[in-house]
Amino acid sequence: MKTMTPAQAEPQLTQVADRFDHWRQTRTTPAEPLPHSLWEQAIAFTTTFSIPRVATRLRVSGGELKKRCAAHHAALAAPVSTATPGFVEVPAAPAWPLPTSGIEIELHRPDGARLRIAAQEPPLPLTALVRTFVETPSCFS
Repeated sequence: MKTMTPAQAEPQLTQVADRFDHWRQTRTTPAEPLPHSLWEQAIAFTTTFSIPRVATRLRVSGGELKKRCAAHHAALAAPVSTATPGFVEVPAAPAWPLPTSGIEIELHRPDGARLRIAAQEPPLPLTALVRTFVETPSCFS
């Protein structure tokens, strides 16, 4: 749903409310869950109206709508790759000449995660470590 004013969105909210009512009248059992497509339409209206207003107008649980909105936004923000490495192997022998001094690196991701590396020994293969840190999804997404 593209961004619009509440006055522009009100007729569409009424149409969606009619779809919810039609579904309630034609469902096979009273315990039948709302279809995903109806939830998606309800979630779309929360960008224009408050969650309580949408929930009241569509006669759904405000708590359930809030939970589904949070899950929807988390799914949009989640990275495509969900695989997280359990272990990253660091080769023992460096492929380049050894520097004479130590190294210190500190990295910060937008989600707040930090990685700090301080080493006096021969340099680590930093490319693999940095790539793994940057590409690993956050535990909080």
